[in-house]
Amino acid sequence: MGRIIQLSKNVINQIAAGEVIERPFSVVKEFVENSIDAGATKVSIDISNECRNIRVADNGSGIHPDDIILAFSKHATSKIQTGEDLYSVKTMGFRGEALASIISISKLTCITRTKDFDSGVKVECENSEIKQVKTGCAVGTIMDVKDLFYNIPARLKFLKSSKTEFAYISELVQSIALVHSDVAIELRNNGKIVLKTTGQGDIKNTVYEIFSDGVVQNLREVLKTDELSGLKITGLVSTPDYTRASKKDYYMYVNSRIVKCPVFQKAIDTVYKNLTGNSRYPFIILNLEMPPEDVDVNVHPSKKEVRYKNPNQIFNFIYSSIDASLNSTKNQNSFREKEEVTYLKPVYVNPKLTDNENKEEIVYVDNDSNISTIFEPQKPHLSVIKNNTNVNFSQNEALQKTIINQEKFISEPVHEEDDVIIGQYKKTYILIEREEGLEIVDQHIAEERYIYEKLKKSKNIDCQLLFISDIIEISPSDKEILEANKDKLLKFGYDIEFMSDKEAIFRKVPQILSKVSPKEILVDILEHISGNIDNIEEQILITTSCKAAVKANTYLNLFQMQEIIRNWRSCEKPFTCPHGRPISHIIAHKDIAKFFQRSK
Repeated sequence: MGRIIQLSKNVINQIAAGEVIERPFSVVKEFVENSIDAGATKVSIDISNECRNIRVADNGSGIHPDDIILAFSKHATSKIQTGEDLYSVKTMGFRGEALASIISISKLTCITRTKDFDSGVKVECENSEIKQVKTGCAVGTIMDVKDLFYNIPARLKFLKSSKTEFAYISELVQSIALVHSDVAIELRNNGKIVLKTTGQGDIKNTVYEIFSDGVVQNLREVLKTDELSGLKITGLVSTPDYTRASKKDYYMYVNSRIVKCPVFQKAIDTVYKNLTGNSRYPFIILNLEMPPEDVDVNVHPSKKEVRYKNPNQIFNFIYSSIDASLNSTKNQNSFREKEEVTYLKPVYVNPKLTDNENKEEIVYVDNDSNISTIFEPQKPHLSVIKNNTNVNFSQNEALQKTIINQEKFISEPVHEEDDVIIGQYKKTYILIEREEGLEIVDQHIAEERYIYEKLKKSKNIDCQLLFISDIIEISPSDKEILEANKDKLLKFGYDIEFMSDKEAIFRKVPQILSKVSPKEILVDILEHISGNIDNIEEQILITTSCKAAVKANTYLNLFQMQEIIRNWRSCEKPFTCPHGRPISHIIAHKDIAKFFQRSK
């Protein structure tokens, strides 16, 4: 072992940067939070050079010229002065580590001016060395980073693709914009505007600007104040019938700070536990305001983790606030009414029954003898032919014969090799008599497993061209993800065209999903990604197989059950669905006999 030496200032800052600056996202977070702390009402963020060039400009209070050099020193800050201040932090930043760390791993130029001076200051930083000159500029601050991680090749090597890194940045800026609705924020990627808010101070308007009006209509206001404890919570939560497949849209804040808080999350999950389906989660934007001395934000350099003085009180306050909002909504009968039938322009098809759909197929014949179908949720296997003088009766007669054949009831159970299919329970489970006992198979996830494996092995997936497709509203960050993975989506049969930064349509979908709403498909794909686009191919496969499989609460005849079981038995991994849920369960004969007190 060598002799002990004192590390240089630059090396010390680089080591600290490993904790504070994890990726380009971290630089954006520090700069934007500094802008908000400085009272800015406008913040502009420009990203380029594969997210290694970052420019953040604001109209905040600026930095005093006598403090500019000190601002880039280690542990220098204007936000706290004593140790006691750590227990009553009122600003986003307070550690005084970020700027010193950033200038040790990038080439940074800062231009700033306060309202008390006619001219501003320009500083250039590289390898922790700082040069300062006077310059003309507007009141506010511009932070311009070039070649982030240029002198740390190991860190640069482990960055993800520029699309992925920008997705992190976009989601961050989106989260900041939602809680600071009074700040106009603009995000550009290589000169192109990706996100823009007007800073009108109305959270619903900000949600509309980032997402869409469709999201806003499904959100309900939360507002509760406890003056005795100094607690206040504001924001929006979705009605129980408007859910997501992941917790990607949990926007949680404490004193306007983005947090990852188990207490907060548990309160949300507890409210919605019995209101939403399994693996479905609400859309949440909530800001908890509380006395700074009752919460510790000095837990981790990222400042995302918090600890409460009284966590039980916080849990109950959040829970009761959300619960009261939903109950109020329920009493006012303002839950969104779902339309059971979607009326589209006529689509002409050949007459055929689709037994695996739990719908009534109504066949309409127009004056030109064209046949079109509209599906409505009803009992299956019922067809209605509207009379018309120009109907082709031979075609009509053939259709009626098909109906009769499909409706024949077979009284004897169907044997499928060793399987004796008894029937269907609750229109969701297939019951099978086996040597070992009674086997119960979930029809949806059994077929989902089969379709998943079939698609995974397929080199060419049959596509369905869509003559008419719904316009799907997307967020700017969602568009970035979809554009970056357009080829992967096309590989699995999805051809997406962007009408604008917030609108997209499907040109093609896989043939097996021709009757599924394109909007449902895209929403499920995006919701499962949760900021990580590296597994998008797997998510596309899972979403496709799930949407194509027969649904729970769907009547099946014995032939259909036989086909599902036969296909499922042929799977390489027949034990669980792609989501990991068990497909079947066997109740042993001896357990059944024991219950009924049969000794043999």
